[in-house]
Amino acid sequence: MQFGSVPTVGVDALTSENFLLDVREDDEWEAGHAEGALHIPMSEFVARYGELTEAAPQDGKVYVLCRVGGRSAQVAQYLIQQGVDAVNVAGGMQAWEAAGRPVSDGKGGSGSVI
Repeated sequence: MQFGSVPTVGVDALTSENFLLDVREDDEWEAGHAEGALHIPMSEFVARYGELTEAAPQDGKVYVLCRVGGRSAQVAQYLIQQGVDAVNVAGGMQAWEAAGRPVSDGKGGSGSVI
């Protein structure tokens, strides 16, 4: 599936082995996120790009998440232009939560998607 020219997958295609990048803002992240995801807000992404290159698996895909899929599509497009194998996650964290995937508050509790 494509979002414009950006490769896109649904949350059902993701496994615990996939590298997730959450580009939502801090308040959204703190309310609830996918455990193990790397968090770099879209508003800070270009300045913090090095954090992704250090954390992402070499020669692996980066699955980009936001709330519903718009911001993540833009970041995935940027990453592809940088030569990163990036994939947008359709439906974002709303789809993640709707699919029954765990949402963490980062403090050991159950989070929510705002």
